[in-house]
Amino acid sequence: MAESEKPDKTSLERRAFLQRGALAGAAAFVAPATLTAEAAQAASPAVQDARGARTPVMTAAAESAPPADVQVIGDNERAGSDFMVDVIKSLNFDYVCANPGSSFRGLHESILNHGGNVRPELITCCHEESSVAMAHGYYKAEGKPLMVMAHGTVGLQHASMAIYNAWCDRVPIVIVLGNHADGAMRRGAEWYHSAQDVALMVRDYTKWDDNPSSLQGWGDSAVRAYRVAMTPPMAPVVLVADGHLQEEPVSRSEALSIPKLTLPVPPQGDSGAVDELARMLVEAEHPVLVVDRLARTPNGMKLLVELAELLQAPVVDQGSRLNFPTLHPLNHTRRIGAVIAEADVIAGLEVADFWSVVNNLRDQLHRSTRRVTKPTVKLVTVTAGDLYIRSNYQDFYRLQETDLSIAADGEATLPSLIEAVRRRAKPDRRRVWQERGAALASANAAALNRDREAASYAWDATPISTGRLCAELWAQIKNEDWSLVSGYYSEGGGWPRRLWNFDKHYQHLGHAGGGGIGYGAPASVGAALANKRHGRFSVSLQTDGDLMYAPGVLWTAAHHKIPLLSVMNNNRAYHQEVMHIQRMCNARNRGVDQGSFGSELSNPNINFAQLAQSLGLHAEGPITDPKALAPALARAIARVKAGEPALVDVVTQVR
Repeated sequence: MAESEKPDKTSLERRAFLQRGALAGAAAFVAPATLTAEAAQAASPAVQDARGARTPVMTAAAESAPPADVQVIGDNERAGSDFMVDVIKSLNFDYVCANPGSSFRGLHESILNHGGNVRPELITCCHEESSVAMAHGYYKAEGKPLMVMAHGTVGLQHASMAIYNAWCDRVPIVIVLGNHADGAMRRGAEWYHSAQDVALMVRDYTKWDDNPSSLQGWGDSAVRAYRVAMTPPMAPVVLVADGHLQEEPVSRSEALSIPKLTLPVPPQGDSGAVDELARMLVEAEHPVLVVDRLARTPNGMKLLVELAELLQAPVVDQGSRLNFPTLHPLNHTRRIGAVIAEADVIAGLEVADFWSVVNNLRDQLHRSTRRVTKPTVKLVTVTAGDLYIRSNYQDFYRLQETDLSIAADGEATLPSLIEAVRRRAKPDRRRVWQERGAALASANAAALNRDREAASYAWDATPISTGRLCAELWAQIKNEDWSLVSGYYSEGGGWPRRLWNFDKHYQHLGHAGGGGIGYGAPASVGAALANKRHGRFSVSLQTDGDLMYAPGVLWTAAHHKIPLLSVMNNNRAYHQEVMHIQRMCNARNRGVDQGSFGSELSNPNINFAQLAQSLGLHAEGPITDPKALAPALARAIARVKAGEPALVDVVTQVR
């Protein structure tokens, strides 16, 4: 016998154990299939625990025998949740994100078996907050909502932060919430996982919710929920799926119908008001277009470029969406202070915080404000935000006086505004605009050169500078059909916005909306899921503190083979909070020596590469030598292009 074939000590010990004890009950494992469950249990061996209690061991016969009181759906019946899945399929959801929960077990099973796990396909998530954030990122990449299933009261509480982010960002998500309304029929845990009004806890930051009491009512409400969510201003909605509606069988002959989905046309600006705005823009010497959530679709960017080039007016893109190409000569986001100070007309198109465009608040011991515009500037807003506002959560910002406010969807209003400007554009004005455009292009080129020079500072420093991190990454992905799916325009020190060429709507997806940490990683995975079908290369500049809120989403990416390159911008701290505490230290004249305590992620340092590897990803790092950065990125990029998620942990300077 070869050495490798010899039984080891462990196998001998196991054989002896079986011979001495466990095989004494071998007859139980070969009991006839007709043995009743009670008889099989009586014939099974038993083990004795430390307290002396004897616990029967489940036998093969007992496991294969059906329970004595099993209830099976009849041939002339179907599950209520099968009808729910038919409704869901009619709404054309591609995926449903969920952390499994018993309150929607009927719906879960119907998606898999009745629906074939196709449109929607179930995406397994490790946390409800990740489920919703994935849907958030998916919508902004794909332009259509995902469905999320959440488990009763506890699942909704986990999901609530991500729902709030989506609410503040005006992103549509359809959340299906399991619940057991009938207390007489609840099992033990269902009592504290259910509620009389389960959607109450998120009602202040959802657009609509409903708790239907019949299957037909559920079908009607599901279609209504989709319509409400997708009508600007968009926002999340909640639809309760009662457990008994899901699980109780209904006759196949019962007449249940699925309403036809027809989405409302977004509201456009009043023609007279739009013509007045066109007049103001045409007559202005220094008009400025400020945009934030304007481009709902790819066409939104094209229309804005057309308007800006027609007027030769500078654009300031605040970044909740990618509204305007970053390297376009008329993109003056990097020169916001100069163009706003010079403006005689400022048009805010779907701007969430117009007050801060016009004013500055100094965050000092005694806060003060000052106007940053000319006193004579004319202010105009076009936003669907004026059509819908709630009271409790203060995401609507400070009120700014305007000269003209148009309550309408900005993107839907652009075609009529462009046409109105064309009608008023006389040859003499066009000559003035061309001269203005040339001056703006020259100023923009100078500002871009300054940014490129600034990015070269500390090129060889350790930890690695954020400028070099973003420059090295850009050099390797710029020829791909790439999409930066991470959540903040300012990530990586803001260098992508300042250096990369963003000219497609899906190349940047905007921030979290509500500023909630824990959004970036799952939203990036959700956006990468959308990009996968289009063959786009998804890349995330992933911050360390954000990933620690929801690291399990990396497993979701590995499990579902979602290609995503996560490049850690790892400064080993919640650095924004470090700066806030240091600001307090300075204001109180105490020095900043203690200012980083409580906000650092060190001692021990987190090894994100090992974390990612344990969740199934290719990962390298932590990288501190800038010369090692480019080769590590190249290896990770190759894995992502092969269809896998990968992570590179880069230790960076704080800014």
